[in-house]
Amino acid sequence: MFFPYKDDNPRVLFPFVTYGIIGLNILVFLGQFFIYGNAQLIKAFAFVPFEFRAFTIFTSMFMHGGLMHIIGNMWFLYIFGDNVESILGHLRFLLFYIFCGFGAAIAQFLIEPQSTTPMVGASGAIAGILAAYMIKFPKAKVHVLAIIFIFITTIVVPAQIVLGLWFLMQLSGGLGSLGLNTTGGIAWFAHIGGFIAGISSLKYFQTLHIKRV
Repeated sequence: MFFPYKDDNPRVLFPFVTYGIIGLNILVFLGQFFIYGNAQLIKAFAFVPFEFRAFTIFTSMFMHGGLMHIIGNMWFLYIFGDNVESILGHLRFLLFYIFCGFGAAIAQFLIEPQSTTPMVGASGAIAGILAAYMIKFPKAKVHVLAIIFIFITTIVVPAQIVLGLWFLMQLSGGLGSLGLNTTGGIAWFAHIGGFIAGISSLKYFQTLHIKRV
């Protein structure tokens, strides 16, 4: 088991959008569990493949199922999002993030179109960010907390190894869940779909010209 806790990759731009997304996710999470009824919000705004309401793909990207879920997602976004925002610019980064989130949901829908299990979380969109980081900064040093049996240590490894292993774990989990994931849990193919969306669209978003009016 491994968990990245920082990188040695200096950013160029201040990550306004990255921090804004993190802040919005935290506000929604607090609303879910401390202000409004979580079950009601899940029913209204989570993405359910069988129902396929397009607007819930977007709303579900800012909802989470529990404390560890949001902490893990926001931590990955905090570590890797700033550098990707630096290479794309603020607005392109936001569009890229949303695109990867949609790609993630579509991938899960294609695998389980009859599923009635609500899907929430920013994991798919963040998977696209991880893909972009791996492509643009493959040799960036990432500090990782590694748990090997009963031993806990820290190591520094290139981003391409950390994020490549992360993707292989998602792929392994996704293949293992085929035909079995009907009662909830991890939407493995959303992670895979978001990662592939990030890889396939990064060049387009880098060259996307946005007119200012």
